[in-house]
Amino acid sequence: MQKVYYNWITNLRCKPIAFLASLALVAIPVFSPAAFQQQSPATKPITTSSLDSHDGLTVAADPWLSAERYKSTFSKKTPYAAGVLAIKVNFRNDSDDSIKIGLSRIRLNLTFDDNHRQDLPPLSSELLADAVLHPRIKGNKPRLPLPIPTSQGGRDKHWQEYQKLAEDAGLHSSIVAPHSSIEGLLYFDLQGQFDLLSNARLYIPDLLALEKNRDLMYFDIDLSHPSSR
Repeated sequence: MQKVYYNWITNLRCKPIAFLASLALVAIPVFSPAAFQQQSPATKPITTSSLDSHDGLTVAADPWLSAERYKSTFSKKTPYAAGVLAIKVNFRNDSDDSIKIGLSRIRLNLTFDDNHRQDLPPLSSELLADAVLHPRIKGNKPRLPLPIPTSQGGRDKHWQEYQKLAEDAGLHSSIVAPHSSIEGLLYFDLQGQFDLLSNARLYIPDLLALEKNRDLMYFDIDLSHPSSR
């Protein structure tokens, strides 16, 4: 043991540079900051009705076209019963930039015939509560174009509870962080004319990559032909 100790000290004195270099080769990988970085979790594939993808962003849209789809979220009075369509949307950002979505500019584009088109804005949670709790008296014939909803008044405790329920289920975040996703419901008042979805597109024109301050190409998702992906 004494001999080994003596040789180790001798080698250290004779070759300090070589020893320190070998020590550095061992130490650098252990203390490198990269070793402590957390990896982003893998993004699950989206299963939905219709989707489109470009610029690292995937947008999925799933129209709820049966009363059953609403029951888990709206146990009593549902938007569907009041003639309002809910579309569940998912924004998945696989890029390195945060992406801002102009939610107020999203439109449901409807085509009635060659000469009649309409762009419906999404309902706020307040207007949805009005439409469900204070429905309009329906006429014998559908009105074209569809009327833009306005406040009906009568906003009591039940209205406040329903508005909160709609807000919680809705899409209320406008920023998608890098390598993450957001989802929620958008509400469109179709006055019960759900067959209009056979010629409908979800138009999302306002998208901005924040770090690069760059406008992204719009999304125009065809809701009449579900995606096979």
